[in-house]
Formats: sequence, structure tokens, C-alpha cells
Amino acid sequence: MSDEARPSRTAVVIPAAGRGVRLGPGAPKALRALNGTPMLIHAVRAMAASRAVSLVVVVAPSDGAAEVKHLLDAHALPERTDYLVVPGGDTRQESVHLGLQALPEGITTVLVHDAARPLVPVDTVDAVIEAVRDGAVAVVPALPVADTVKEVEPAEKPGDPEQVVATPIRARLRAVQTPQGFDHDTLVNAHATIALTGEGATDDAGMVERLGAPVVVVPGHEEAFKVTRPLDLVLAEAVLARRRANDGF
Repeated sequence: MSDEARPSRTAVVIPAAGRGVRLGPGAPKALRALNGTPMLIHAVRAMAASRAVSLVVVVAPSDGAAEVKHLLDAHALPERTDYLVVPGGDTRQESVHLGLQALPEGITTVLVHDAARPLVPVDTVDAVIEAVRDGAVAVVPALPVADTVKEVEPAEKPGDPEQVVATPIRARLRAVQTPQGFDHDTLVNAHATIALTGEGATDDAGMVERLGAPVVVVPGHEEAFKVTRPLDLVLAEAVLARRRANDGF
């Protein structure tokens, strides 16, 4: 059977086990409501909007897998896509690893997507998948950096001034988004090889880089921003309102 004919060729892993402390107390960040619907549901729908995606694996808080499964069952999702919920670990790296272990045979392309990026357009998802299918082993969507960036020596005490040690050339910098896309075996190898230290890796492409494998960039999108702080929720609501007005979304 050819690659194109193989079922379940592209899968997405969404690590959603974090608490999201920067949004304040309450429900885990992924379960916060956005326009009345949990952010996680928006993120799952964004991935499933791609016709190339046949499976979405949601990695839930270890004590909340049943709740997340109920959420997925309670919301309308594309019927052509399968959904699976697995309990996660204490770190993002552990959770992605557990999601990879849950993938069935036949998956050749894996996307890893932040639940806190609920509004990524389907064109971005498709561009990442296409780049992997064209031969790239690791692909990240990214945007040029608008601000001048300074590298500093962290202060010994919070609130103290920090010494600037370098100013990177802005034209060479990119702000990385998700979904990040990978050749399945390359990503599995990275998670098997890169040791879990401290809080673990927060960027799967960075793990692949440490293996010495090439990582390429495709254009990201301004609506794929990460909802981390309360102001981001306001911005996300505004994006959804504009979509409803323009597209009847």
C-alpha cells in the first residue's frame, strides 16, 4: 500500500495537562471558556479542520481525563476525525511522550499543538503537514519578530536592573508557534533520546535540534497567538467576534 493510501497517516498530539497559572486561579488553562466554549475544544476543532488530520490525541491532566473525554463528547467535532484522551504527566515533555505512545500503527506525520493556541487557521495547519510530507523531518510555523530583542544577564534579586549583554539581529529571529510538525520516527527518537531534566522541554522542535536534525520554518499567522494572560482572552474573543461577523463562524 502506498503512503498516500495508508489510513491514519497524520495525527495531532495536544498536551493539555498544565494548570495555566498565569491566567490566575480556577480551571486549567485549556478548559477556560472562550466565547462560551473551552479553549481546548477550539484547539481540537482547529486541528480537525484540516482534512489531512485523521486522529487528535488530547493529553489531559492525570486526574481529569474523564472530564476532558466528556467535554469532547459534548461538543460537535468533525466526524471524519478520531479523538483519543490519555492522562498526562507532570511536565509538557512527559505529556507529549505519553501522547506519542498512544498513537496507532501507520502514523507517519505527527503534529504537536498547544491547547492555548485555539485560533490557528487551517491554512497554517495544512502548510506544516505539507512541509513534512515534502520531506522535512521537523517544521515550525513562525513569525518575524516585531520588537528589538535584548539578551540580558538575569538579576540576582527580583526587581533589580538587568544588564544587557547582547542585541541579536532582529532579521534572523522568529517567534515560533504551533502546530509543530514532525516525521513520526524522528520525534519518537527525540523523546527517547533527550533526557527529561527539570521542567523538561517546552519546544519539541528544540529536542529535534539537539539530535542534530534540521528544523525548517513555514509562515505562521498572527491569529495563532498563545492565550497566556487575561488580556489574551480579550484578544481571542475579539478575533472570534470578527470571524463571526465576516464568516458567520
